[in-house]
Amino acid sequence: MTESRQSGSRPIEDRPLAGMPHPDHPFHWKLYGCEMVATVVLMLCGIISVTVLTAPFSVIGRDLAPHPLLQTALCGLFFGLSGTVAAYTPFGRVSGAHVSPSVSLAFSLAGRLGGVDLCGYVAAQMAGACVATFLLALFGHLLPGWGRMVHESAYAATVPFSGVAVIWPLVTEVALTALLVLMLCCLAAHPTWKVVTPWAGGLFFFICNPISAWLSGNSSNLARSFGPALMAGQWQAFWIYVLGPFMGAALAIWLLRSRLLGRIEVEEARLVNFGHHGRIPSLLHPGRHAGAQGTPRQ
Repeated sequence: MTESRQSGSRPIEDRPLAGMPHPDHPFHWKLYGCEMVATVVLMLCGIISVTVLTAPFSVIGRDLAPHPLLQTALCGLFFGLSGTVAAYTPFGRVSGAHVSPSVSLAFSLAGRLGGVDLCGYVAAQMAGACVATFLLALFGHLLPGWGRMVHESAYAATVPFSGVAVIWPLVTEVALTALLVLMLCCLAAHPTWKVVTPWAGGLFFFICNPISAWLSGNSSNLARSFGPALMAGQWQAFWIYVLGPFMGAALAIWLLRSRLLGRIEVEEARLVNFGHHGRIPSLLHPGRHAGAQGTPRQ
């Protein structure tokens, strides 16, 4: 008989997305697997969108070339909406669709994701980004026309602008990520507006890309930059995309905890499919809320 049963208290529940993993099973493989697939979806949709919008071999790319601000804004819009597509897959609805190490770190610093699960999420996101770019490269070998287009767009790689001191792309990534995390946390914590959280990224990057994408590419996501860099060989000052987004996520959580913006608290580490109170929903029925008994071990 467990100590909790002897004392008459409620048994310990497994709530990994509320920062309370069960001590007997710290790993949650279903969450990590679903997060990896959701990240694959993000990267596939995002890279294809950027390729079609920017490659000179595409009709749309040629038409948009004389309008670089509009072209950049649309790239931000569609890459952001790729996160929406990923979030509404069954996999994103199970994992919460962080699809970014920055978001997972923010949830962890906010006490809604344990250290082990943070490592699992980041590893899944990095693997998902690599799988997606590999699949697109493989497809390029099968269809040379597509291969030329995706190669010309460098797999939507993010590269800092070399015409300014490196500090400015770094500051851009810090500020961009901080604003993004603040927006997502504010929406996710709001009882009414949380439903629009998965859609907010598209509008955010649609607005921000024309302003600052020329400086750093507006990544805010290590996995999003790593996959394309691995395939395109674009490693110029890559440390910016390691340090900047993590610094921005930490800055955002510090601002939230300081109460400078009022009392804003996210209940669970999710950007979609709220209401599970940190528990893991079923993959077959991800919209069905978990009962009071918790979820089975993963």
